[in-house]
Order: sequence, then C-alpha cells, then structure tokens
Amino acid sequence: MSGERVSNLLVQDFRDISRGDVAIVGGKNSSLGEMISTLASQGIAVPPGFATTSHAYWRYVDSNGIREKVASLIGEWESGKLTLPETGHALRALFIHGTWPEDVSQAIKTAYRQLSSKAQVDNLAVAVRSSATAEDLPDASFAGQQESYLNIFGEVALLTACQRCFASLFTDRAISYRRAKGFGQTSIALSIGVQQMVRSDTSGSGVMFSIDTESGFDKIVLINAAWGLGENVVRGMVDPDEYQVFKPLLDDPNLVPILEKKRGNKAIKMVYGDVLRPTRNVPTSKAEQAALVLSDEDILKLARWACKIEKHYRCPMDMEWAKDGVTDELFIVQARPETVHSRRGAADFKTYKVDKKGRILTTGLSVGDAAVSGTLCLVENAKNMDKFIDGSILVTAATDPDWVPVMKRAAAIVTDHGGRTSHAAIVSRELGLPAIVGTGNATLVLHTGQEVTVSCAEGDEGFVYEGVSEITSQTIDLSRLPETRTKVMLNLANPAAAFRWWRLPADGIGLARMEFVVTNAIQVHPMALIHFDKLKDEGAKTDISRLTAGYKHKPDYFVDKLSRGFASLCAAVYPRPAIIRMSDFKTNEYAGLIGGREFEPEEENPMIGFRGASRYYSSLYKEGFALECRAIKRLRDEMGFTNAIVMIPFCRTIQEATKVLDVMAENGLRRGERGLQVYVMCEIPSNVILAAKFAEQFDGFSIGSNDLTQLTLGVDRDSGILAGLFNEQDEAVKWMIAQVIRVCRERGCKVGICGQAPSDHPAIADFLVDAGINSISVSPDSFAAVKRHVVSREGA
Repeated sequence: MSGERVSNLLVQDFRDISRGDVAIVGGKNSSLGEMISTLASQGIAVPPGFATTSHAYWRYVDSNGIREKVASLIGEWESGKLTLPETGHALRALFIHGTWPEDVSQAIKTAYRQLSSKAQVDNLAVAVRSSATAEDLPDASFAGQQESYLNIFGEVALLTACQRCFASLFTDRAISYRRAKGFGQTSIALSIGVQQMVRSDTSGSGVMFSIDTESGFDKIVLINAAWGLGENVVRGMVDPDEYQVFKPLLDDPNLVPILEKKRGNKAIKMVYGDVLRPTRNVPTSKAEQAALVLSDEDILKLARWACKIEKHYRCPMDMEWAKDGVTDELFIVQARPETVHSRRGAADFKTYKVDKKGRILTTGLSVGDAAVSGTLCLVENAKNMDKFIDGSILVTAATDPDWVPVMKRAAAIVTDHGGRTSHAAIVSRELGLPAIVGTGNATLVLHTGQEVTVSCAEGDEGFVYEGVSEITSQTIDLSRLPETRTKVMLNLANPAAAFRWWRLPADGIGLARMEFVVTNAIQVHPMALIHFDKLKDEGAKTDISRLTAGYKHKPDYFVDKLSRGFASLCAAVYPRPAIIRMSDFKTNEYAGLIGGREFEPEEENPMIGFRGASRYYSSLYKEGFALECRAIKRLRDEMGFTNAIVMIPFCRTIQEATKVLDVMAENGLRRGERGLQVYVMCEIPSNVILAAKFAEQFDGFSIGSNDLTQLTLGVDRDSGILAGLFNEQDEAVKWMIAQVIRVCRERGCKVGICGQAPSDHPAIADFLVDAGINSISVSPDSFAAVKRHVVSREGA
C-alpha cells in the first residue's frame, strides 16, 4: 500500500500534479508537484507529500453551509454594518468549528498514512501549508497571506491544522487584499499541501531568490539562511546570513563565484515542540551566532538549483529551502515566481540622490533604491497599530502579514529585525516603499514625531538621517542611449552599490578604487594584520580581533573581503572589463586605518610622497602589496572574474614599472598570463614624456586628470588659495593629454580617462573625442549626459 499513489478528486499526490493545476491545488502546491515531476531528474530534491484539492475545500464549505454565510458576512462588512476584524473573526469561526465530511477526512487520513508508511514511521511529522487557487499570479502575490503549520503529527492534529488553513483564507489581511485586487471573496478556493518535514530544526533553512531583490540584477542568486525552521526568516524575526552568488560562472566546477558572505546575528531559532505547541523559539548559542549556516559547497548547490528552477519556469523565482540536520541533505520546500522586478519596465531607469544629510541615526539593510523624508511613527507591537499616523514613516521591531494594512499607509518602513527576504522587505518592495530592515536598534533610538530622511539610494546599506535632506531624482530612458565609438565607462568604488547601475549600457568599469573597499569593508591596515602579534596599540588589537573573528589567519580577512568586494564590481559589468586600481592611499590616509600609525612614516607632503607604485616593492609595504595581489589572483583564478584588469597608480619611472611588475609576478600576477592585462595611471608628466617606453611595459593607460593637472601646473589641488589656477582645461594639460593619446594610438595601446573632468565639463569630453581617446570613464550620475554628448560629438 505504501507505494500506491493517492490521486482523486479530493487528494492528489505531489507526483501527479503539474504547474497547470493552479485551479485545483493552488500555486504553491502546483509548483511543488511540477518540481517533483520534472526537476528531480536534474538532482533537485523536494520532500514528498500530497495536496487537498479545491473540490475538497468546496465539499467542506457546502457540507457546513458556509458559502451563503460568507456572502452574508461580506455584504455586512461592505455595507459598514461590521468592521473588518469582526467580519474576519466570524468567517474564520465558520471553518474552525465546522465538521469534516467523511469522504474528505478519510481521503486526508489515507494519504497521510501512506506518506508515513513510505517514510517508515508512524505519525510522520509534516508541514501543513495553505495554497490559494489564485496564488502567485504575475499581477498578484497571495504568498504569506494564508497560514502554515510546522511539525504537525498524528491524524487528529493534521485535520485540525487543515481546518485552520481553510480559516486562514479569511484573515483580515487576505480579505482586504482580495478586495483591493478585485478578486471575489467566494471565488477563491484553498488547497492544503501536506509535506514531509525536513529536520531543519537541527540544521538551518531560509529563502532564496534567483534575482537581486533590490536592483533586479538578473545574474545573482541571493540566499538568506538562519538556524532552525524557516518561519523566522520569512517573518523577519531573525537577522539571517546573506550570500550572493554569480550565476554566469556557476557552470565551471573549478570556480567558487560567491560574491558575498555576510554573517547575521541569528539570535533565535525555531525548533520542534510538542502536540500542544508544535514549534517554539529558543535562543541560539554564541557559537551558532558566530558561525555561517551554510558551507561554500551548500551555497553553490542551492544557487545551481535556483538557476535550474528559473530556467524551467522561464522567470525569476522566489524559493524556500531547508537542510536536514540528520542526513545533511538540502531540499527545496517551496518555489513561486518573483512578482516585483518581473513586472518592472526595463527602459526607464530612476535614480535618487540625497544631499544635505543630517547625522546618521541608525543603519540597516536597504530595500529598494528610493529615499524619502518625513515624520516617524513608532508602533512597538501589533496591538497598537491603530495609533499609526497615515503618511508617516513606520518604525517597528518586525512585521508579519497582519501589518500589511498599516504598511500600505506608510511613506517608508524601518524595522529592528529581518533580512532582504523577510516579510517587511517583500511587502515593501511590492508596495514600492523604501525600507530599512535589520537595524537592530531602530525602536530604541528613534521616536514618534521625529523628522528624518530614510535613504535606500546608497547601496545595500540603508541610512536613517536626522532631519529633512535634499532629495533629487533622475529618470533615464535607456532605450535612447545608442552605441558610441568612444567607450563610456563607469567610475565605481562602492561594491555595495554596484548592482544599482547594471541596467546602464556602460562599456565596463574604467576605475574601481581599492581604497574605498579597504576603508569601508576592511578598515584595517594590511601590515597590522600581518604583524598583529607585534602591535603595541591594544585598542587596535581589540578592534582587529573583533573584525577578523572567524578567520584563522588574520591576513586572510584582508584577502577575502577585498576579493569579494571587487567581485561584486566585476559582476555588475561582466564580461565587459573592470579596471581595478591597486592601492593609492597617501601615508596620512594609511595611518588612519586601524593599526596603521605603527607602519606609516610622517611626511610633509604626502600628495607627492610615499604613495602608489613606490610602496609595492618597498620593504615598508611589500608584504601588504602581496595581500593585494593575492586578492586579485583569487578574484580571477578562483572566482572566475577574468574581466578584471589591474592598474598601477603613480608610477614615476620605467625602472619602477619593472620592479612593480616583477613583484606582481612573484605573487602570481604575471602580465599576459591567463589573459591578465596591466594598465598604468597616466598622472605624472614623466608618464607622458616617456609614454612610448611605458607602453612597452603596460597594456593601457588611464589618464588621471586631477593629478596630471596638479603636477603639470605645479598647483596643489587641495589648496583653496590656488583654486583659481587649478584648471583641467589649461592648454598645457590638454597638450599632455593629446600627446599621450597620440602615442597610444601609434603604439596600438589602449588609452582612457578616469578623472572627473569629462563629467564636469562637456568641452573636455569634446576635446577627448576629437583627440581619439578610446574610453571616457565617468560617475554613474553623469553617465547619460556624457553618453549623449559623445553621441552628438561623434555625429558632428
């Protein structure tokens, strides 16, 4: 009997269900059946189970005389005789206190016994999930509106859970959502999925998207993970780990294209309970909080599954996964179409810019890319939702589906807990609201009536600023930006914001500054990591120990953070080139890093002192440069980003160029090997004067107009007194630029410019195009204007 399939009008085995059965078993269950029947052969594991049908629902409804009562109660609500809470409570009671038709209860019990028998246990623990027959359509997402019940075992408990699932079709939020979307209240049936539990209570679980949830970047798999059962991640009750994987490089088994691994605090986990309380939350241990839930092998396996599921469904997907702590097996437990970015138009690209910022009050994960100023309204729990003031910025610990009516009336949302796949994040995206989740302290540091600015326009970190900032927006019609002979590239520094710009038709990244990644993501002087035991500054040692927790060898922290930071930048433009400039800190800037003062000399004029190439072969920094090289080698060889080009800054002489290239080769970065190109910054007069000889050492030049102007005119670019003399359009500077472009073209060597000048002065862009430069690299907010200017100049 255990091998016999259950398949009739009332109950169907997942193996007999396909994606075309939404009207019978709902979106969630039809998708589970689709995966089991079509994707198991591709290695994707889905726990077995069965679904009650829409026929079973209507049998229950009609045998209890519910249909007419529903219509009557809805009519009283719509006429104003009953409030929404009163209506919902009365409707749910109809289902909870109903009695099971014998044929329906018997079909469910028979299917449950067969599922238990197949698993070779009595009273198998199952997940009982609701699946509305209109769920997850392209223009309406019903996910999360109905209830799920985990660790249900025994026939009596199962039938009770099924009744509660039926009742959840009429939660207050579901009633109001159907009304807003134009669905009839009695036209939607509810199917129930009964699925074998994965023992993730002793391991971990989470949510996965086959698209970047904020930018819509379609080459990313985003995975959230926490310990225990997955409900906490979905409801935003825990701050999960976050992993990002680059899809185009997943097919190569020798590569590990994991762009990001962020450790969440994971303060609680949901585990099995008993019959009266099937699940419960318990605190996690310090070891669990400090550890990552998934290994690299697991991350890559889930990401590959996500790609296969997306390919099968032909659209971006939202999936839930779980790992069995007994068998160490991974499973997909749900999959549905992603409903936000799949509806967004690709032609229009809108960006926001925030100026006149107040002090930072709190930070968290940004949801969306907009910014808004307004007045805060702190609502600590669901009991006080009636105190929310329409149009204000909602601040609360976390949200669940009961909060949706309030969220719809908010200008923005800020929460203490949750990740990018939490309820607050998902609903905010669907509503088009900026949100900052997982701040950890918003309800402690913010208060009702406070004027603030919520900014999600600065990358994956969101900021709550004090006061009303100046917010501007720009909409670009990408369809009106044609191809140009002169390449227009981007200057990008912040990996966290890289995916914001993926829709721009840029020809690559012309300048990625290593200093930004070191300052923001690493914060520590590399020599302080190498010589940690010799540090005299105890405060610095404490800070370094905190930042490098989880790394056996502290230098590995530098290599890991740097390589992943650049991986995000390279991914945003892959396979187009990304030119990475090696470190160009001045000594005073290096000294400002944690532990830096013990390794940096004091200089009278750091601007033309111990910087750039001169450091790379010096005994004072050669070990630190070796870490930079290790990071680039890992980026290219292990992660697969061969579009990364290395650029050497402030290289004064030919002899210095030779020394630097030799040191790079010693550290595994040999020019020409595995396609590695090495460029040089052209920012010193000697680079122009000896351009032909520098062209023999390097594959390309990138003109740094700021330093080249400074050193050509002998003007300190930071001097307020001499500001009137600092002119990038001076004839001497233009001669220098034209000269190096001419030599490069004669030698077949690539040449571009990465300074600010073309962004600020259209006349300089004209001059560069006329001179025959190969590429112009500009800041993203200047891209469209410069691109149009290049188009008009080339057509003149």
